[in-house]
Amino acid sequence: MTVTLVCDHSEAMELCASQQLYLKPVAKLTINVVFPEHTETTRSFSNWEVMDKLKNMICPDRFTSVRVSKSTKDFIRFEGEAETKSLVHILKEKLHGKMIKLNGFKDDLKVVATEAPGDFPTQQEWESSLNKKEITNEEQSEDTTDCIYFEGLPCKWFALKGSDSEKPSEDVLRVVFESFGKIKNIDIPMLDPYREEMVGGNFNKFTFGGLRTFEAFVQYQEYTAFVKAMETLRGMQLMLKGDDGKALACNIKVTSDTTEHFSEGAIQKRSLERLKLQELEEERKRREKREEEEAER
Repeated sequence: MTVTLVCDHSEAMELCASQQLYLKPVAKLTINVVFPEHTETTRSFSNWEVMDKLKNMICPDRFTSVRVSKSTKDFIRFEGEAETKSLVHILKEKLHGKMIKLNGFKDDLKVVATEAPGDFPTQQEWESSLNKKEITNEEQSEDTTDCIYFEGLPCKWFALKGSDSEKPSEDVLRVVFESFGKIKNIDIPMLDPYREEMVGGNFNKFTFGGLRTFEAFVQYQEYTAFVKAMETLRGMQLMLKGDDGKALACNIKVTSDTTEHFSEGAIQKRSLERLKLQELEEERKRREKREEEEAER
C-alpha cells in the first residue's frame, strides 16, 4: 500500500469533519501494449522504455503512479493511477487505440486502455458470502453479523486529536463510520495485547511509506447501515486533509466479515484464549519472582 499526495480535491466527499477524513474515488487505468503478431525485433528493449512512451503520449497530463503489472511475449500490462476519475477518462482518450513506434520493431505496438475495475466486492458477492439475500433484519439470527472488516487503516489518522499517541482509538473509529448508521460493536485487534499471541500474527503493519496501519471490525445495528457503508466505500480511497491544506490518500481494503467475528461463540473463544494467556503470564511472573528471591539468598 502506498500513500500519495493529492493536489486535486474536487472529487473528494466528506466522511468525518472532526478527523478531517474524506473519501476519494479510486482513479485507475489498465493499459495493455500489444505486440504485433509474427513480428521480429532487431534489438532488446525494456518495459521502462515503453512506459516512457506512454508518459509522453499523455503530456502535459501525467500519472500519479504507473507500474508494470504483467509482461508476456504478447503484451505488457501497466496500471496507472491519476488524480481524478475525470482525468482517467482524458488519459483513456489519449491512449486507447493509439500506436507506439518502437525502434527495432517493423510494426507499431497497439495501446488498449480501459478503466480499471475496483478491487471491491459487489453487493451480490458480499450478500452471497453472508447468505443474506432477500432477508430482513428481523429474520437474521443472533450470530449473523452486519459486520465490515477493514484492512490498511492508517493508525495516526484514527488517533485521538491532540494526543501524542499514534494508536488508533475505538471512539474515533466509531465517530468516523457512524456516518452510515449506528454501530453495535467495534473491535481493533491491535489494541488487545493478547490478540497477537492468540493468532500468531502481526497487527503492527506498515506501508511502503512507513505509515503504520491497522485492521478493524465494525458491526452495524441495522443491515441498511451496513449496506450503505459498503456501497459508499466501494471504489474509494481514504483521504486526510491537513491543517495546511495538503492532502494524502491511501487505498484501504473493505470486505464483509464472513467469520462471524461478533458472534457469541467467537467472543467466548477469544475470552477463553485471553484468560489462558493471562494465567500463563501470571505464572511466568511468579516464577521470575521466585528466581529473584532465590538469587538474593
